Amino acid sequence: MTKLAIPHWQGRVSPVFDVAGRVLLVEVTGGVAVHCGDLVFGSEFAQDRSRLLCSAGVEVLLCGAISWPFELAVTSAGIVLISQICGNLDAVVSAYISGRLGHFRMPGCRGHRGGGGRGGGCRRRPNS
Repeated sequence: MTKLAIPHWQGRVSPVFDVAGRVLLVEVTGGVAVHCGDLVFGSEFAQDRSRLLCSAGVEVLLCGAISWPFELAVTSAGIVLISQICGNLDAVVSAYISGRLGHFRMPGCRGHRGGGGRGGGCRRRPNS
């Protein structure tokens, strides 16, 4: 089982994680996704958000843009980050399961950037 978190707004992946108010929690087991409800962020601080994700058992965060402080907080907490994703929530979850997230990269995102996968910009992560 893998537990995903996806920030969302109006049925789509939120464009910027840093200001998202909530995330959808999804458990993926054997290629089947089960929506587990929403987790509401009560704080705008990166460390508080990463702690909340950890306490919910989140292993993978799928999101749109994310700033360096939030990326560092999430990845330092041991959560796999797959950023620069956009699209309809159900389609993104299906693409994650099938290993086709590349079709949901934000416009202008062409793949891996240097720096060992750290820092801003587009990057390829597991299942992308």
